[in-house]
Amino acid sequence: MTIVTQLMVSTAMVLATVLLHLGGLATLLLLIRRQASTDQRPTPGRNIAGIIAAAIALFGLHGIEIWAYALLFHHVRAAPDLETALYFSTATYTTIGYGDVLVTKPWRIVGAIEGANGIILLGWSTAFFVGMVGRIRFVERELEERHDIQRT
Repeated sequence: MTIVTQLMVSTAMVLATVLLHLGGLATLLLLIRRQASTDQRPTPGRNIAGIIAAAIALFGLHGIEIWAYALLFHHVRAAPDLETALYFSTATYTTIGYGDVLVTKPWRIVGAIEGANGIILLGWSTAFFVGMVGRIRFVERELEERHDIQRT
């Protein structure tokens, strides 16, 4: 496996996971906006449920991306079995990198790039999540102000 091939495979995986992530965040944003447009006065319980649902959705999105790398490593026999490939992929994507399991030498660069890809996607999700929670607080304040104006 040449370095060029590893870089091509890595580029394809990064592109695939970034597009998947973009699609997942866009879908989540659409669902959040749709729910917000139907709520006249969101309750704290709905907001908490929305935050939990978003966290679970983001966790699932990252899970799909981790599995994509694991399936690649398993398919090319860079890991001895699927469980090892999944363990390696999870530790690498999250940048924990225990180092107790490694992929075969021809696939090390792909593994390293998975780590860079993972940290960027995790950061993107964090920014999205923080923005979403901040938006909920902003909407709550606006609704409270409208409610106060209507009472006067």
